[in-house]
Amino acid sequence: MRGTKLALVVTAIAVTAMVTSCAGTQPEALDPESATCKPFKQYQGREGEVTIYSGYTSPDDKRYRESWKTFEQCTGITIKLTGDKDAETNLKIRVTGGNAPDLAMIAQPGRIQSMVATGKAIPANDVVAENVKQNWNESWYEYGSVDGTFYAAPTVATVASSVWYSPRAFAEQGLETPTTWDEMLTLSDEIAANGEKPWCVGIEAGSATGWIATNWLEEIVLRQQGPEVYDQWVAHEIPFNDPRIAEALATAGDILKNDDYVNAGIGDVKSIATTSEDKAPLPILQATCSMSYNLSSYGTNWPEGTSTGPGEDDDTFTFYLPTISDDFGVPVEVGGDFLLAFSDRPEVQAVQEYLSSVEWAESRIAVHGGWISANNGVSADTYADPVDRQAFELLIDPDAVLRFDGSDMMPAAIGTGEFWTQMTQWILGQDDQTTLDAIEDAWPKDGSSK
Repeated sequence: MRGTKLALVVTAIAVTAMVTSCAGTQPEALDPESATCKPFKQYQGREGEVTIYSGYTSPDDKRYRESWKTFEQCTGITIKLTGDKDAETNLKIRVTGGNAPDLAMIAQPGRIQSMVATGKAIPANDVVAENVKQNWNESWYEYGSVDGTFYAAPTVATVASSVWYSPRAFAEQGLETPTTWDEMLTLSDEIAANGEKPWCVGIEAGSATGWIATNWLEEIVLRQQGPEVYDQWVAHEIPFNDPRIAEALATAGDILKNDDYVNAGIGDVKSIATTSEDKAPLPILQATCSMSYNLSSYGTNWPEGTSTGPGEDDDTFTFYLPTISDDFGVPVEVGGDFLLAFSDRPEVQAVQEYLSSVEWAESRIAVHGGWISANNGVSADTYADPVDRQAFELLIDPDAVLRFDGSDMMPAAIGTGEFWTQMTQWILGQDDQTTLDAIEDAWPKDGSSK
């Protein structure tokens, strides 16, 4: 999924300059014995200031602050959130330079491992661990663990396995959402037979250009080859150019490099490389495109006034990217953030505990849509946005086979480097084998995550 390109050199001055959001005014304290503060009783008596470092800038940082405002008012704990657009790069500089924050929001499990390797990270306490064990799919606990020790609780979750479409347009054309991969191809053929291209796609994302294309390959590997092969591929236990991965890439090409399918409302196949991922789905609103793969959280990009829901009068909604095989359950590619500690002071542990709780997840959901938690202690009714609710129900589906975004699990040189680059070249006309061979050749030979 989309990440931040690693900088080669960042000075201490640049670290300071890139920080784009800091803590606001501390909210007025409430009576700790009041009814409002009763849910926060277990966190009281641990007053102090806690720093959280993240990649969230405006407006997301404000939404986070709002979500824990009552916690601060009832506990006397001040949470100072700092948002940095280059947090992925600068966190390591801060940690190794002796300036680690108390807590950091980290988007990739591989980053958790690299932070633990510095010797500065602190394992999560038993309360946090138990919160995650009770309320999250076990995969999330594993992603927050390093060598059997649990370090980081998941916070936000994102469902990647989503296809956006217009219920209104589908109803007008007599189309039905597909439930299998073959049905999706049949639907695409039906639309193409009417002289219209069914798919609109864009992979341009600045320094992260290519991530949508890598997601397509990851989704297909998981659905076509299964979770065991997916895990082996991500861990490089099989080569990147393994024949099974080549089969998956060819399947992706059946859609992404099909002149009859793309690029609806935009251009030809090559236009995918220059179309921004946040603008690519917009032709759906003009009925010049029928389907666009993107994250469940994409909904915040629709213009104001766009109606979202499954009704025949709604402008936009999503359907689950269908299965290819019946052998692998309900494959779901996910992303998310994890909260990692570099201090074990009592007030820091209190914040960790709260941010791993059902209560905080519900508070954050209530602040603004487009944000979901895979915390299964949350009621689906908490989600006002129908896409958020649909994504949440997919995350907690007992048949769901969850796998974290593959590129986020790979060494950075691959996952946020060569994989993005070569998939972009593939869109521009490079053949399948050359693409896979180039990524395999670039894989760090020493096992480094650099």
